[in-house]
This record gives sequence, structure tokens and C-alpha cells, in this order.
Amino acid sequence: MHPPLLGHADGVTNILLQTTIVDVPDDWNVGRFSLLADELARAGHEVTARNRDEAIDDSVLSVLHTLDYDQLWLMAVDTGHGLSPGDAAGIMRFRERGGGVLTARDHQDLGSCLTCLGSIGQLNHFHNQNPEPHARRDDQDNPNISWPNYHSGANGEYQPVTADEPVHELLRTDRTPSGRIEWFPAHPHEGAVSAPREYDFAQVVGRGRSTVSGRTFNLAVALDGETMADGGPAGRAVACSTFHHFADMNWDIDAGAPSFVTEAPSDEMKRDPSRLDVFKDYVRNIARWLGARAEHNANARENGDVRAPRSAALAEG
Repeated sequence: MHPPLLGHADGVTNILLQTTIVDVPDDWNVGRFSLLADELARAGHEVTARNRDEAIDDSVLSVLHTLDYDQLWLMAVDTGHGLSPGDAAGIMRFRERGGGVLTARDHQDLGSCLTCLGSIGQLNHFHNQNPEPHARRDDQDNPNISWPNYHSGANGEYQPVTADEPVHELLRTDRTPSGRIEWFPAHPHEGAVSAPREYDFAQVVGRGRSTVSGRTFNLAVALDGETMADGGPAGRAVACSTFHHFADMNWDIDAGAPSFVTEAPSDEMKRDPSRLDVFKDYVRNIARWLGARAEHNANARENGDVRAPRSAALAEG
């Protein structure tokens, strides 16, 4: 018997904010996402922030489906081996019981462990795994980083966001004349996410444009309405092109970064934080949106409306 999901009518949920690396001080450990954790907590959510532990199977992710979390915000900051098969199975079963999942990766093969997460993995394109068709280098400034590496701007800058109509609810806000979030934090080399044609439950949320090549690229893709092998509903999911949309250094350049980050930051956001304040509606929207489906699925199972499902993606391997 799985514990019930904790979603409440007011949208407050229990969120696990987790990285795919152990606690390495000079790396993208979970402490570098403290502003995100604070923002989720200010929105009223219960937030647990942790790094992966040293065990072969992470002590939380591998049994996530048995715990009382409603959402997983997974910062995939590893170089390819951040999730064990046991971790992946726990996350997949978490979605089977209605849990909402956000994933965020970065350039090249950073975070490529996500390819083991069924449909979420198919949204993510890396250099050596599930590569983009016609992939080529975009960012020209750092020769040590290869594609996908879309250059949306310097850390500490904003990038404009475009979106198809009707605008996905994740981008809605009442704080702009357009009624949508128009700016995201920028990053010199973002990764690649897509909405495969065969996934009619996948939708591109917003797009950016490279400041180098002018190419457009997806900033986030949402999964909603996915079904399991027996017809039961999967938890909602969001796949983001880079964890730098959420990292402390991209919200506050004074927060610092690991020593291997060599690109000079911009002070644009520091000089004008107003667009960052609007962007934080995106964070709140994601938490509310993921939690709404978790609550719906939990209520449906409690009322006997759906069977305990087995994931089609899990069954496929």
C-alpha cells in the first residue's frame, strides 16, 4: 500500500528538491538552489532539499513511491551516472501514483541520467544520448563545451521568452500587460528539450532564441495526460532546458558559483530585479500545476476510479 499523496485544496504540497550528485562543495550541490527552496517555501509548500547519498541506490529516490512527497524537483547536475536503476524505478513508480516531477539539466551530457526516466527521458536531448536531429554547436565562447549548448545570454542576464497561443498556464501572470511571463534567466549554454510528435500529451511551454546563431530552442516542455499501460493517469511532469533557470547564481550573481564556471556574469538582473520577480510566478505556477494533478490522481485512486497503474514507459524498459 502506497501512502496517499499530500496535495491539499489550497495547492500546498510536499516537495523534494534533490540533486543527482553527492554533497560536493565545489559543484552544483543543493545549497546552490537555496533561493529556489526559499521561494517554494514562501509559497506555502513543505520543502526538503538534499543531495544524492553515497549508496548505489539513493536512500530516498529509490523508494520515492513509498514516501509522502507530492513533487520531485530533480536538478540533474551529474555527468551521466546520477541515477541508479533503482533510483529510476522509484521515480517512475512515483509518477505512476500521481507524483509530479520537474527535471532540469544543462549543456552537452550534463544530466544525461534523465534518459532512464521513460517519457521524461525522451524529452531530453544530449550530446551522446538521444541527440537532437541536425545538432550543431551554438555557444562559441567555451571550446570545452559542445552541443547542445544554446547561448541565451550571460549568467545574470534576462532572455526573452516566446510562446504559442493559447499560452500554457505555467507562463501566466497578472503582472505583465500581456498576461504572461516574458523573461527567463539567461545562460551561455543551455541544453535541449523537445515535445516528440508521438507524445500528444507533451507541450512546449516556452522558447528562447540564441544570441549567437539566432536559432530558437525550447526552454521547457510539459507532460500532461499521459496514461499508463492499464489506462491509469501518470503524474504531470516538466522538463527544463537548464537548471540555471533556478540556480542561485542566476538569480543573484553575488551568490557565487563553482570554480569551473569561467564565463563573466552580467549585472543586468542586479540592476533591474523586477523581471526576476515576475519570473518567480513561473516557479509558483509549476508547483501549483504539478500539485493539482497529484491531488486529482490521489482522490481518484481513493475513490476507486482508477486501478493502481503500471507505467507503459517502465514496461518498455
